[in-house]
Amino acid sequence: MTTYVVGDLQGCHEEFEALLERLEFDTDRDRLWLVGDLVNRGPGSLACLRRVYQLRDAATVVLGNHDLHLLAVARGGAELKRKDTLAPILEAPDREELLDWLQAQPLIATERNDVMVHAGLPPQWNVQQAVELAAEVQNRLTGPRSGAFLERMYGNQPDVWHDDLEGLERLRVIVNIFTRMRFIDVQGRLDFAAKEGLDSAPAGFAPWFTFAREDDPHILFGHWAALEGRTPDSRVRAEALDTGCVWGGCLTALDLSSGERVSVPSRQPGR
Repeated sequence: MTTYVVGDLQGCHEEFEALLERLEFDTDRDRLWLVGDLVNRGPGSLACLRRVYQLRDAATVVLGNHDLHLLAVARGGAELKRKDTLAPILEAPDREELLDWLQAQPLIATERNDVMVHAGLPPQWNVQQAVELAAEVQNRLTGPRSGAFLERMYGNQPDVWHDDLEGLERLRVIVNIFTRMRFIDVQGRLDFAAKEGLDSAPAGFAPWFTFAREDDPHILFGHWAALEGRTPDSRVRAEALDTGCVWGGCLTALDLSSGERVSVPSRQPGR
């Protein structure tokens, strides 16, 4: 059995199918790990969501910020943004079945020492703590008050984790760390403005993977296309999987056993 970890799809359905074909992916033999952001920006968001749902018995998925945005629009009263490509999902006859499945997905997945998250794993949390905090959000997403949570989920405050945070503020910062984190400072404070390469770091901030940890997990993440799959100066074992398919880069899969990467080129030139 081979486990392949695949970077952000973001609606790049044709490339996803090409990658599966290149891998000779077999649901009876192989496993698929997806780092989140299945949808949005690319032209095939509905097709991507349907395909992953079809593969769900062989797939492990974590939620990304674009997946949560879809849920917030569909079930939390949020508005579509100008560049969103989510309308076909919202208008699909199987919309509720797809959204129910998506909303039940976690923010973190672990197997042995492999840890998959969308944006990253902060040095302030060990893996067990991260799993427990992610479960708090998942319980709210699957609970009776999920709509109210989705309505108020996003916001830039608080921007740093404290153990004594409660209520919505606690859940919001957990979501932000798992799905929006790029640069942090030594206290773990999040910066939400810088989204480009490493040279865009604000003063006093650095990529989360350049801070040492007390444990040594193998961290698999997406979210940061500007890294182009590289984590220079990393002080932890971190694998960047978002290689910018939706922006004209490529879609990448990592073979967890061998460490080999396989990519297919984007079919979206000009983005």
